[in-house]
Amino acid sequence: MADEAPRRPLSTSRRAVLRRLRRISSPRLSRGTLIVAVLTLVLGLALVAQVRSTRTAGLEDLRESDLVALLDDAATRVEELEDELARLEADRARLAGGAGDEAAQEAARQRLDSYRILAGTVPVEGPGVTVVVDDPERTVTPTMLLDLIQELRDAGAEAIQVGPVRVVASTWVGLSEDNRLMVDGEPLTSPYRVVAIGDGHTLAGALAIPGGFNDSVRRVGGTVEVVEGQTLRIDALHQPDEHRYARPVPSGDS
Repeated sequence: MADEAPRRPLSTSRRAVLRRLRRISSPRLSRGTLIVAVLTLVLGLALVAQVRSTRTAGLEDLRESDLVALLDDAATRVEELEDELARLEADRARLAGGAGDEAAQEAARQRLDSYRILAGTVPVEGPGVTVVVDDPERTVTPTMLLDLIQELRDAGAEAIQVGPVRVVASTWVGLSEDNRLMVDGEPLTSPYRVVAIGDGHTLAGALAIPGGFNDSVRRVGGTVEVVEGQTLRIDALHQPDEHRYARPVPSGDS
């Protein structure tokens, strides 16, 4: 009878993967481990489906290193789930303990500050750009000024002031009877000064894109100067209007 072929020793990476799987499958008496086990089961079912799908494409033709990589990817995902579970349990413990109220209050304060900035009801300061538009012939149109505001928003501007007006979601741009640009009913006088707070380099780069606002102003005879700054301040405030029709939907209603 022919001798049996000797077994090949397991590679280092494969042994490491098998050790991880044995460690994951070892019984532990904690609620967190039970959750990890459930998540691991779900991940295993997904992996089986993936393997079956890959088999139809030729899994039997894969090399051993490819199969080990597949197992290693599964083990890595399980470790990521364990880390996420640890973070969630830490958050739950913090909220359940004495720091829960303080953490909730801090989160509420942060949300309130964010809403105030978006609504334009508080002064803000930070890095950004100052844009000065010289328009001696009043050839800059409302559409062009709206393009400037949109370009700044798209580039990540968190707060914008045009002349004496704080730009918010309801801001509108038009022309006065004497053909002057107006923002929220306030007439602008050339040169127009626009301050935007955000990443200054990104904002300046967005305005320098060919075919954008800068090129449009130059085509009609105006000039644009963009200056980056580390500490800019926006003082203009917006007085929120009383909503006549829109009402918030109570929490829990669909």
